[in-house]
Amino acid sequence: MKIEKHFLTEMNRCYSTNSIVVDGETRIMLATEGEGPCLAWSGPDYTQSHPVWEMPGGTMSIVPIPGTNGEFLATQKFFKMFQWEEAKVVHVRPLSDGGYEITDILHMPYIHRFDLLTVNGRHYFIGCTLATTKDSKEDWSNPGKIWVGEFTGTGPLQVRVLKDGLTKNHGYSRLTRGEAMCSLVTCEEGAFEVTPPQTPDGEWKVEQFMDWPISDISAIDIDGDGELEFATIEPFHGEYFRVYKKIDGAYKRVYEHPEISEFYHVVVGSTLAGVPVFIGGCRRGKQQLFYVRASNTKPLELKMAVIEEGVGPSNVYVVHEEGRDIIVSANREKAEAALYFVS
Repeated sequence: MKIEKHFLTEMNRCYSTNSIVVDGETRIMLATEGEGPCLAWSGPDYTQSHPVWEMPGGTMSIVPIPGTNGEFLATQKFFKMFQWEEAKVVHVRPLSDGGYEITDILHMPYIHRFDLLTVNGRHYFIGCTLATTKDSKEDWSNPGKIWVGEFTGTGPLQVRVLKDGLTKNHGYSRLTRGEAMCSLVTCEEGAFEVTPPQTPDGEWKVEQFMDWPISDISAIDIDGDGELEFATIEPFHGEYFRVYKKIDGAYKRVYEHPEISEFYHVVVGSTLAGVPVFIGGCRRGKQQLFYVRASNTKPLELKMAVIEEGVGPSNVYVVHEEGRDIIVSANREKAEAALYFVS
């Protein structure tokens, strides 16, 4: 596997990333969690950027809207470790002149992660609040919640509480089983699989499948046996990067990153050059961006390879293109946005 780095730009507190497709052309986006911009780079060479917005910043999540010409939702004004009362979700639409129309659709204090899950052409919103209120950075006395609603693309977004009592409600990833989408949500109480309604009059479902403190999670079948493995960061902003496999009906740990250091923050299940991997990253210690793959499947043995040290990534996103994959990395601790081309 060959990996080549392409530096994009310096960006203070670089945090969030994703991609959209506008008029058939991929645009890779990175945004700061501080006060500042969201920038977009256009393919195929990704050498020139343009602003999506200059301010306000505070962007935790960017989520493309399926079936549109590059429209997406994003968080803004999620600035500090407490007092996020101004946090909101905006709807962004690319314009023919190269600009973007930005509309507020949901004011939700403490919203950290969110997503759109599509079922038979209907888009369901799921949003996770880290807490409900906080008096200080260390105050977790008022737990977070899972909020849900249907996104129709018009008017303010209407949501309701699906589940509450989720302390340090930090982790989120989308899981697709065949054509069906669901969500993985993690917190101090454990990990939950959340499934949207499968019919217009159906109900949301919440099922807990792990019961220990988890900061972040992702899943992929890393050994090709038809069953999912789960990579986790434990506990909140924690010092452990671990992989679990279901054995004899229970989740058993089959891998732990050799460095024990606070503030692991990246865990993404994807494929690189056709190989299933977990991509990980830590914002303290060696500040590695790395991937874990199966070097042997029976018995399962996982090996780690370092992509780069000293970058301290906050989030990554993988773009699959013909002949190559691109790891889009928000290297927060190095204050840079970067691409890693994989072939």
